[in-house]
Amino acid sequence: MNGKFITFEGPEGSGKTSVIKGVVEFLTNEGYRILTTREPGGNKIAESIRNIILDNNNTEMDAHAEALLFAASRSQHFSEVILPALQDNKILLCDRFIDSSLAYQGHARGLGIDKVYEINKFAIGDLLPDLTLFIDVPPKVGLKRVFSNTRKVDRLDLETLEFHEKVYEGYMIIAKKYENRFKIVDGTQPVEKVIKDAIKIIKNILYGDNNGIW
Repeated sequence: MNGKFITFEGPEGSGKTSVIKGVVEFLTNEGYRILTTREPGGNKIAESIRNIILDNNNTEMDAHAEALLFAASRSQHFSEVILPALQDNKILLCDRFIDSSLAYQGHARGLGIDKVYEINKFAIGDLLPDLTLFIDVPPKVGLKRVFSNTRKVDRLDLETLEFHEKVYEGYMIIAKKYENRFKIVDGTQPVEKVIKDAIKIIKNILYGDNNGIW
């Protein structure tokens, strides 16, 4: 496969959606064939599972069930969207992927990062992103953004601040574990600067100074 797989991670309210839009504009102007998608979701079946996961009425959901639902959604998304795009030599931009499960269910839910990774390995094999951009925003800042903007508040948004701080802690562990592909961008800056920094990292990967990632 000659396609490139770039994922975007961050706490709730990190501004990933805006950053991805800016990256799409850049890559489109550069003439690349790109596809954007998201997790959980990305296709019909995966979106149906997403609705179950994020439904505010499902507060009694067990942590193990939550992890398995994410993996099930990811498996369908992988086989139907991700793999075909990479085989078609596209640059795939995905809003969240396996690292979210490792941080949320693996660390914050206490299931274990390695155990959740094994669940997902069954779902998608050994595939990991070529590059992961983590939009770094303190949990308090991100949650303030979530509850002050117009996007729908979901079940995970409503978790305690302590939970979201554990998620952030999990991401920092993952950043060290996968330091060759995991790049951190300061998400507290103006959105234009965040996009500029993200594009700089992507340009280094596409045009040189690849640090052995590709």
